[in-house]
Amino acid sequence: MLKKIAGIIALTGAISATAQADTWHMPTPYGDANLTTKLAYEFADEIREKSGGKLDINVHSGASLIKHPEIPRAVRTGQVQLGEVFIGVMGNSHPVFKHDNIPFLATNFDDSKKLWEAAKPELEKLLNKEGMVLLYTVPWPTQSLYTKFPVNTLDDLKGTKMRAYSPSTSRLAELMHTSPTTVQAPEVPQAFSTGIIDAMITSPSTGANGQAWDYLTHYTDIKAWIPKNIVVANKRAFRRLDKATQQMILTAAANAESKGWEGVRATTRQDTETLAANGIVVSEPSAELIAELEKIGQIMIKEWEAEAPAEIGKILKQYQQQ
Repeated sequence: MLKKIAGIIALTGAISATAQADTWHMPTPYGDANLTTKLAYEFADEIREKSGGKLDINVHSGASLIKHPEIPRAVRTGQVQLGEVFIGVMGNSHPVFKHDNIPFLATNFDDSKKLWEAAKPELEKLLNKEGMVLLYTVPWPTQSLYTKFPVNTLDDLKGTKMRAYSPSTSRLAELMHTSPTTVQAPEVPQAFSTGIIDAMITSPSTGANGQAWDYLTHYTDIKAWIPKNIVVANKRAFRRLDKATQQMILTAAANAESKGWEGVRATTRQDTETLAANGIVVSEPSAELIAELEKIGQIMIKEWEAEAPAEIGKILKQYQQQ
């Protein structure tokens, strides 16, 4: 009888321990080789370790759990507790989310950090209204032009199909006199190989991780902009945690963000070298091409500000004063 009681007590203890453990699911849009995904795993590991296993974050990389455009809604509605998203994907919900997808507004990492500090308060307000908490951000390398052919002026691109993945990149494709075609990162190799797209503007990391040398030939380093990913949590799920656990998550998030801003500089150089080492022609843009693209950038900045003059005007003023 005593053995039976002891067994029941042990079983009850095991059930209680299991009940105390909490598993959160974190969909991310990019594969495991990507810097942002590596940081997501490190973020999850730090939380798992510091919580003693009480909070286990399960990272689902490569859009394996939820497709990229659907991640914000999944977090907002509580379908998952947190997720990673490219900020520009949320551009249709409010123009503030387009701030780092505007070409030639911030083209180096120092300026990109200043733009982020200017935009962050407005972005956090919007996320809060949508039931989300900002945890951290990670910048991408500078975005440049991939093609199957050399490009010296915009005339070389006229009539081609350009990959688009956000409202801003769709508008940019239109202004470049190309046809915007929505293609998510995992689908890029097949899209190029089957002629769905002829060109794209993205980071050297996307090209290196996706072995772009298998389906295109040229990389023109136009350094158009530096976009970012953000990791956001469902506000209700976050607030249900005790204060110590909340702070533990925020500390891990700050660590991930710091490593992201530091690591992206090395990643940019390494991945560009990888492209060249595998046969892609890496070149600097012509003066004419840069002049044409900068004119498009000015058009897009004005259009962007006109969408929400109060919020965007504040961001631009704060950015320009830094």
